[in-house]
Amino acid sequence: MTTSCKVSICVPTCNRPELIVECLDSCLAQTHTNIEILIGDDSSDSRTQALIKARYAHDARIRYVKNEPSLGQARNVASLFARASGDKIALIHDDDYFANDGIASLLELWQQHPQLEVAFADQYEVDAQGNVDTSKSAALNADFHRTALAQGLQKQPGRTGLVQMFPNNGWMANADLVKRISYRDDVGMCCDYVFGSELCLAASQVYYLHRYVSYYRKTDVSISHSTRGSTFAASLTAFEFVTALKLDASLEPARRLALRRLAPIVVSLYAKNDAPLAALRVAFEHPYAYAYGFEARFYYHLSLIARAFIAMRWRGGLPPSAPRFP
Repeated sequence: MTTSCKVSICVPTCNRPELIVECLDSCLAQTHTNIEILIGDDSSDSRTQALIKARYAHDARIRYVKNEPSLGQARNVASLFARASGDKIALIHDDDYFANDGIASLLELWQQHPQLEVAFADQYEVDAQGNVDTSKSAALNADFHRTALAQGLQKQPGRTGLVQMFPNNGWMANADLVKRISYRDDVGMCCDYVFGSELCLAASQVYYLHRYVSYYRKTDVSISHSTRGSTFAASLTAFEFVTALKLDASLEPARRLALRRLAPIVVSLYAKNDAPLAALRVAFEHPYAYAYGFEARFYYHLSLIARAFIAMRWRGGLPPSAPRFP
């Protein structure tokens, strides 16, 4: 099954020809060779297009499309999923890359668990120059609940997406499920998180492999400069998405864990953007996010809220209930 299974590796890119070569070369070097590599290019110039033509024109596994006009992150990824012809789909961003046996390591899990629908594993963290930091890599995975004790079929598949255990790339899933869920364009820069959550909630079996299969490069540039919204909006969208989800009672602890991470971010954003009432409401609706007042951050956020109220009073207006982001 492993050799006969075709894997579609989807690579969204935007203005990063200097990084995509390492990404594509890692895909072409996979020990599992029955692959296609789909590239969706949202770049504002032709540098990536020229590079692909010069370096990879001879390789039939590379299927390149220049998006004109650019699609933005979510629609670019969704278009890659739609073009995929493989039995499985994997996603890797243009500045990240796979270990040589990354695809094979994930695919082998289907031999052990034929009903499996989604698989993911650990990520190395590398800097902009590609240097691996092993201690930061271990901390990155542990921070997102990827530990040795967690390896195996997940008892609650939906939990893995909600608590961000599921990574934003370097994963593999059944193509039919990926295409059914796909990326949503209405959630802006939150599209990775929303997709991961909805994918895992829809899956009957999700497997976490405690093994490094990909490299996550920390850069300051989004994979698509045309993505709508901002990092402010992404945090708020994630918070609203998790809050509004209709979940089985067994997944309420997972929602709570997700909101423990998100609520303080939202409180801070509201307080700093002229919405102290909204900040206060979120803080007091989610006291567990501050260990019920035993975290110093709670009092820091209260001070931010107080300063926002004072600033609003000095300007002679009542504080709004929604933020005004720049």
